[in-house]
Amino acid sequence: MKKLMITMVALLLSTPALAVTLKIATATPNGSQWMKDMRAGAAEIKQRTEGRVQIKYYGGGVKGDDAKVLGLIRIRQLQGGAFTPSALAAQYSDLNLYGMPLVFNSEEEAAFVRSRMDARLQQRLEDVGFVNFGFATSGFANIMSNTPVKSLADLKGKRVWVPEGDTISYKSMQALSLNPVTLPLTDVLTGLQTGLVDIVAIPPIVALLLQWHTKVKYVTQVPLVYSYGFMAIDKKAFDKIDADDQQIVRDVMGAMYKNFDEANIADNRAAFNSLVKSGIENVEFDVVEFEKTRDLLLASNLKLGGEGAFTLSFYEEMLTHIEEYRSQQVAAAE
Repeated sequence: MKKLMITMVALLLSTPALAVTLKIATATPNGSQWMKDMRAGAAEIKQRTEGRVQIKYYGGGVKGDDAKVLGLIRIRQLQGGAFTPSALAAQYSDLNLYGMPLVFNSEEEAAFVRSRMDARLQQRLEDVGFVNFGFATSGFANIMSNTPVKSLADLKGKRVWVPEGDTISYKSMQALSLNPVTLPLTDVLTGLQTGLVDIVAIPPIVALLLQWHTKVKYVTQVPLVYSYGFMAIDKKAFDKIDADDQQIVRDVMGAMYKNFDEANIADNRAAFNSLVKSGIENVEFDVVEFEKTRDLLLASNLKLGGEGAFTLSFYEEMLTHIEEYRSQQVAAAE
């Protein structure tokens, strides 16, 4: 009996842990460089964990829009997805802070703020049940349309796409007298084709990736919205992974998103040039009109914060960091 028990214990100790498979959905097209990099990361994780953690990606939006993906995560058919902030706004509304219209002047300014606030946003997202590995910007969303946009007057009455769940952008567009049209990402191209949408605000790199640029004639290069994305994995599923293997996943995914974050800004600038070379006309927004637009949007932001759309103190902290950066730039120029 004693020998049998020793044998059983030895077998248990020598049996490898059951593999955990994380099924992750993304709108990223199969065959794109982003998807190639994600699959390479998955292969590294499988190799380093000796097969104990495996990642299966469903690319090209085959699992549906963000709402459907979140539903599949809830019923455990998926363990995660690649999202934009508005997708998880219901779980954590402060994710939208960086993307509030016309808050930032440049990618460098946004990076300065993020160096001081990213860690807390990540931790709070994990507190509400989603593990993530860092944020990757796509640069600024520009205005893309079929009629030139140079002023506030050019915007009034136009139908503008707003992502599902993005209450802040919805109210912001209303403040500019636009007619916001809420659509999932997967339906926007059809919206442009049918005339349901007149204007989209999207980074050029994403417009090229999703082929939206084929349905617009003009692009107005203003720092309208700082856009970023991230991977979110259900914490309950992630907690099933051994602690050492969790760290491997965090290391590999963290490095991958850091690379995305650094490369995407340059890629977005190159994508803008590609848009112009393809025949899309570059339109300049009037400087005076730009400041009027910014004033309207900042007033709208404060109103939304007062109504509880996000943590007002967190927003005010972000503005403090922005002012710090701008003051540093002025001092350096003197």
